[in-house]
Amino acid sequence: MSMNVQPDLDFIKDMKSAGGDTLKKCFQCATCSVVCPLSSDDNPFPRREMVFAQWGLKDKLIGDPNVLLCHQCGDCTAYCPRGAKPGDVLGAIRAYMYKYFGWPSGLAKLASSGKNLPILIGIPAVVVFVMWLISGGMHIPSAEQFAHAGYGHFFGHWEWRYLAKNVLFIDLIMLPAAGLALYASYKGVTNMWKKMEEYSGVGEALYRPSVPQFIKEFLWPSVQEIIQHNRFRECKANYDRVRGHLPLLLSFLALFFVTAYSAFVQDVLGIIWPQLHGPMSMWNPVKILANVAAIALIVGIGILWGNRSQMEADGQASRTFYDWFLIWMIMGVGVTGLAAEIFRLIGLASIGYVTYYLHLVSVMMLFMYMPYTKFAHLVYRTFAMAFERYRESAYVKNPLNDD
Repeated sequence: MSMNVQPDLDFIKDMKSAGGDTLKKCFQCATCSVVCPLSSDDNPFPRREMVFAQWGLKDKLIGDPNVLLCHQCGDCTAYCPRGAKPGDVLGAIRAYMYKYFGWPSGLAKLASSGKNLPILIGIPAVVVFVMWLISGGMHIPSAEQFAHAGYGHFFGHWEWRYLAKNVLFIDLIMLPAAGLALYASYKGVTNMWKKMEEYSGVGEALYRPSVPQFIKEFLWPSVQEIIQHNRFRECKANYDRVRGHLPLLLSFLALFFVTAYSAFVQDVLGIIWPQLHGPMSMWNPVKILANVAAIALIVGIGILWGNRSQMEADGQASRTFYDWFLIWMIMGVGVTGLAAEIFRLIGLASIGYVTYYLHLVSVMMLFMYMPYTKFAHLVYRTFAMAFERYRESAYVKNPLNDD
């Protein structure tokens, strides 16, 4: 029986540009499937995916949950006798998925190529600069003002008790960026879930779980597994990634808490007690947590930076914009944030204000481009792991069916 294969040439081209240029070296020896902890007798991962990728079968790959369950531990690449680098190929497929499912598509395409880096930096840089300009706060404070208010008057100051001017302008910048990221992630995950149902042959569910049931039975267990890094610990060739990945993840969770706490204190409690609009004391437990998290973020991304550089030097990975863009952004957020704090403590207002401006630009970039960069795997992989549990559940499979 013959089969008509219609390869997607644009898909193959995209994979090559994202690090999958070694794809054609694969000659299907199945070594990658032997060493991969995700592989089983009926799921020869990633050998099957390598075949689909060689044939340019985009539609089969973008709905394959295994592509997202892979955490690129490097075992398959380390043991590949042909240097086909299956880990990089799978990473390239994921990069394509984030662009394919990305919304709006124009922004997703923009964030997928290094040649667009000046624009990617320029958009948030211009937005923050214009907001700083129209706020009336674009000036360097005196040493006394800087010591008292820190960056709390970066966008100026007014006496309106209900909302600090600085908080208002930061909200006007960051909330739309975060809102875009959340909605784009929702759109992308929704479309990905439909594709995974098609790929896995999941028909109409016997009965659908409610939102609380879905969170309790599928989503929350996946989040717990990610936080505990269970699958990362199965890696052999690149186990050191756990040392960088875990502090990075924990630092993001801590900084999310700090941001939420700060927003509640300044935007809500600040209405009752306007003095809360000022900077936190250095001895405030939340401030201490923020500084510890910032250091952990820099340490974690520094370890991953070193690991990635070493892998590329050893020929175990290809250098791609997809892999480095997120590393640069996270390092930018961490370094500018900590440096701004140090400049405030030693009273260097001029350098501190410029550094704080760069910090706001870095944070906006991280928010706005999250659904289209490697950072998106935090969302997509979580839901792929939830789908992995869902497709084997009684919601989909009839427990009374012997088949």
